[in-house]
Amino acid sequence: MEVISRFPNIGQTIFSKISALSNQKKAINLGQGFPNFEGDEFLYQRLKYYIDHGQNQYAPMTGMPKLREIVTLRHQEIYGNAVHPQDEVTITAGATVSIFCALSALVSPGDEVISFDPSYDSYTPNIELLSGVSKRINLTADFQIDWDLVKKTVTSKTKVILLNTPHNPAGSVLTQDDLDKLWDIVKDKNIFIISDEVYQHIIFDGKKHLSPFNDERMRNRSIAISSFGKSFHVTGWKVGYVLSSKELMTEFRKVYQFISFTTFAAPQSALADMMEKNPNYFQSLAKFYQQKRDFLRDGLSHTKFKVLPCEGSFFQLADYSEISDKEQNDFVMDLIDSPGVATIPISGFYQSAPKSQKVIRFCFAKTEEVLAQAIERLKTI
Repeated sequence: MEVISRFPNIGQTIFSKISALSNQKKAINLGQGFPNFEGDEFLYQRLKYYIDHGQNQYAPMTGMPKLREIVTLRHQEIYGNAVHPQDEVTITAGATVSIFCALSALVSPGDEVISFDPSYDSYTPNIELLSGVSKRINLTADFQIDWDLVKKTVTSKTKVILLNTPHNPAGSVLTQDDLDKLWDIVKDKNIFIISDEVYQHIIFDGKKHLSPFNDERMRNRSIAISSFGKSFHVTGWKVGYVLSSKELMTEFRKVYQFISFTTFAAPQSALADMMEKNPNYFQSLAKFYQQKRDFLRDGLSHTKFKVLPCEGSFFQLADYSEISDKEQNDFVMDLIDSPGVATIPISGFYQSAPKSQKVIRFCFAKTEEVLAQAIERLKTI
């Protein structure tokens, strides 16, 4: 019997290879994109409470009511955008599932989806599973969107523009000028916007998170996707949420009910209690991660790496062109071997990376002790 692969050109990713080699060599792993520390003890206590008190069956498909209510409350407090808790928010089994469901709700065979490289690795496979056409545009050398190029790429078949802000791996964020140029492109066209905003509360230097969903001009054509896992240091819980207009949410839920239907009830209730107990949690989160960003940046400034701007997320890019002429994949493999630090080549986030690019990604969602150990090792090269 012959198995016809849906992804004949996809093998083991560079991310899997790096993790395996890092474990083998016992390197300090700044490649993996999740924290090496725990979340708040109160959150864990509430999780145990709800498990012990019977929340072990299916949650409502749209999410636990209390969590949806507090999401809308916090959203309005932070962004000034009123959201209806019943019709415009859905709690989901993580952001990756949400991205697939959002695309599934909007993309028909032959529809084109524009995304921006470097990009999260699930985007294009999701589009191709739907028989859509992935149109990938490289960000500029300083990781901004070239809106003139976007305008030239849009055709009558363009159905979705897929954004990511704050951006992984670049750490750049959308500006008001970006939103204005995006609106100028879509305003007279039947183009929807999916905005991957899983790092929306991890944004630095007093900057504000700007979302198409919070822009009144684009609200009715936008789906915004976020992650409790990223914000509360519990990525393994796989709990996220989606915001959109009632019309779009209806279509999203039609798909979601057949993909996941729901996610574990007890963490939802625990997260609701955590958000109720700590109304300013998200504001403190930015400060928490900015301290880690600054600690890593300061340490890297004493190495031969050139530290690039980082406005959000928990990733820091660095240029290694003064250290080596090797390709990114080869360079990161060498780093694992000596001095024993695992990072990620950003070429893995591209369909076609710039050939001259010598840039790698560090994750600073780590304890200060781990970051300090990695910096000391990197100083030796």
